[in-house]
Amino acid sequence: MTRAGQLIIVSGPSGAGKSTVLRRLLKDCPLPIDLSVSVTTRAARPGEVDGRDYHFVSKERFQQLRAADAFLECKEVFGRGDWYGTLRENVESGLNQGRWVLLEIDVQGAICVMDQCPGAISFFVHPGSLDELELRLRRRATDSEEAILRRLQVAADEIQAMSRYRYEIINRDVEQSVQEICRLLQQSQNEEGLNARST
Repeated sequence: MTRAGQLIIVSGPSGAGKSTVLRRLLKDCPLPIDLSVSVTTRAARPGEVDGRDYHFVSKERFQQLRAADAFLECKEVFGRGDWYGTLRENVESGLNQGRWVLLEIDVQGAICVMDQCPGAISFFVHPGSLDELELRLRRRATDSEEAILRRLQVAADEIQAMSRYRYEIINRDVEQSVQEICRLLQQSQNEEGLNARST
């Protein structure tokens, strides 16, 4: 019988390096980790592939799914009018197959999922301080001044929720962050195995 998988949640401010860390984690960590692909109503960007980067759907289809309670969490990004969501069926299917399902979602979505799935292993990834985050956002030179200030304000709010997460990862070095997350996940796997044998 396949043992049930494990749900992993990763959040953190924009510019903290989450996506880079998670790409390396999926490549280097020996656990059977699958990245959950979110559903969105926004148009695909150049190079994005439906089903790999996102499931791209119409706003009408998204609202049909929402009305059917198909999402573990979903939200509208205000100012843009686009919706994003995590399909409940995809997560449950992966877990039932014994996979470790990874959600890279914002704090609001993460708290919603953690309330429904209290056994999830959650990580909050950040660069150590808002000053360091601002430095990284300015260094990558992809945002306007207004966007940078908005991201910093959102980050300050997100950091207030850090205590809701099981683990805090300060991403000063990608390799070290990947190793630390993988080590903690493997530690959790070993603890689960011990608990299963003792019951």
